[in-house]
Amino acid sequence: MNIWQADFYHLPSPAGQDRQWELVICQSGIVVSDSYKEQIIHTAQCFSADANADWVEKQILLAANGKLPEIIQIFRPQSLGLITTASSKLGIKVEATRNTDVLKQVLTQRHKNIPNYNPLALDKPPPQALPESIWGDQWQIANIAAGQIVELFGDRPIPIRSLPESLTPINLGISSNIPIPGIVVYGGRKSMQLARWIDRQVPAFVNYIPTEVGQSGGFILETGLVDRWIFNTFESAQAASIAKAYEQKKLASKGLHFLLIQPDDSGMTTTAFWLLREYRQL
Repeated sequence: MNIWQADFYHLPSPAGQDRQWELVICQSGIVVSDSYKEQIIHTAQCFSADANADWVEKQILLAANGKLPEIIQIFRPQSLGLITTASSKLGIKVEATRNTDVLKQVLTQRHKNIPNYNPLALDKPPPQALPESIWGDQWQIANIAAGQIVELFGDRPIPIRSLPESLTPINLGISSNIPIPGIVVYGGRKSMQLARWIDRQVPAFVNYIPTEVGQSGGFILETGLVDRWIFNTFESAQAASIAKAYEQKKLASKGLHFLLIQPDDSGMTTTAFWLLREYRQL
C-alpha cells in the first residue's frame, strides 16, 4: 500500500513579514539509520495568501506524478483540515496519527538551524481524568523481552490488538534481549469496557510524570493527536522508583512500550494489547 506522511504548517517569520507556509511530503516506511532522507517525496512553500486547499491539492498532484497514495498520515492538528479537504477531492484517505517517524525526522533535520524553533511542538490540553465508570481494579509495571513480543501476542485470540509492523522490535533494530516495559491493567468485569474506550481514543503512548520526585506522580495516557488522560496516580516512594525505572527502560527501547489489559492476573485471558512508541527526537 502506498502511504504518505505530510505536514503543512507556517514557518517562523520576523514581525511584520508575511508568513511562509511549508508542505513536506514523505513516503511512510520503516526508518533505518538515515534512510528517511531518501523518503522525501516533495516539498514546497507558499505565502499565507496561497495557503489553501486548492494549493495543497495541486502540490499533491505534482508529488504523485500520476500515482496517488491510498493514505496520507498527519500528526499535526493544524494540518488536518486543509490536507483532508485537498485529499478528499482526490479520493485519498487521511489518517490522523502520531506514528509519523519518517516525517518527524525530516522536519527535525530540515529546521535544526532555526533558533528557538521546534517543528514538532504541539499545543496540548491539560490531562483529563478517565471516566470513573471504566476504572480498572489494579495495575502493575511489567517487562517483556523484545524477542518475545510478537511471539506472545501476534497470534493469540485477543479481542483488541494493535501490533503495527513498523513498531515491532526487529524493525526498530532493538536487540531481542532488551526488556520492553509496559503497563498491565487488571480490569475485572470492566476489562472490555475499558479496552474499547481506550481503543476509540487511539492510544499513542503512556509516560510517567512525577509530581514530587521520588515520592509521587502518575501515568499519562496520550491518545489521538494531542489528547491526554490521567491513567493512574500514586503517592509512594516504591511506586515512584518503579515508574522511574519504566521511563529508563523506555529510553533503552527507543521509546517502545506496551499497554496490556486483562480481567485478572491469572494470565488465562487477554482483553487488549497495544504496542506503543513515544517518539524520540534525534
